[in-house]
Amino acid sequence: MASPQTGNGFTRIANEILDQIIKTNFNGTQYRIVMAIWRYTYGFRRKEYEMPLSFLAEKMDTTKSHVDKELDVLIERKIISVHGVGPRRGRILGFNKNYEEWGDKPPEQEEVETKKKEVKPKKQKILKYDENNTYYKMALYFHGLVSAVAKDAGVEHLIKKANLQSWANDFRLLVEKDGVSKRLAKDVMDWVTKDDFWKTNVLSAKKLREKFGELAIKMNAAQKPKQQKQQPQQQNDIRDKEIAFNKWIAEGNDPNAFDWS
Repeated sequence: MASPQTGNGFTRIANEILDQIIKTNFNGTQYRIVMAIWRYTYGFRRKEYEMPLSFLAEKMDTTKSHVDKELDVLIERKIISVHGVGPRRGRILGFNKNYEEWGDKPPEQEEVETKKKEVKPKKQKILKYDENNTYYKMALYFHGLVSAVAKDAGVEHLIKKANLQSWANDFRLLVEKDGVSKRLAKDVMDWVTKDDFWKTNVLSAKKLREKFGELAIKMNAAQKPKQQKQQPQQQNDIRDKEIAFNKWIAEGNDPNAFDWS
């Protein structure tokens, strides 16, 4: 027989939040997501925690695609907030206790639920890029770099609602359609988020793809001066040795005894 005890751990939730949750229109999956996020934030006395889709799906005993769809709705309604990307490349999630900021259920969701009563529900759309997909990983990597830039520049709101599925698709097109190598793509990502001008002008995968040719040229141009500076030095060293050699011979010394090192 189950016998839960608060002595084995409990989650503190303000009654005011519970009262508001009771009044809020959720579907079953959305409610379970909220509970899961409470469990792994408030349940551990923290305000946010890295929770990839795979983590939430495992805790809720459901699929990642099912969690992703409903989590996006909660984020759009400002009930769940995203605080960046964690070291495991999963989103850092938290619960927005300021319920005055919460949005209503999206009209399209209400419309879909009404239609479910009238017609047979359609098959749920399968995600094109899961968390193990290379292009999704590229999207997460660039999002992490851009998030740091946006935070420093005070423009976090510009990427707060970034659609990583869309970003992953842009990277797929960059590689498969535009013919850009993944290595070059990473080099440009690293460079553009450090360049004083471009780092605040390229804040999405779409913009990166649009400007990629120009960015790659700028990156190469920025790296060339370092290589060119080394060449004159080497040429000067050779010329100095030639002058010293001619002087050595003019003084009547043995040419074979000259030190070229």
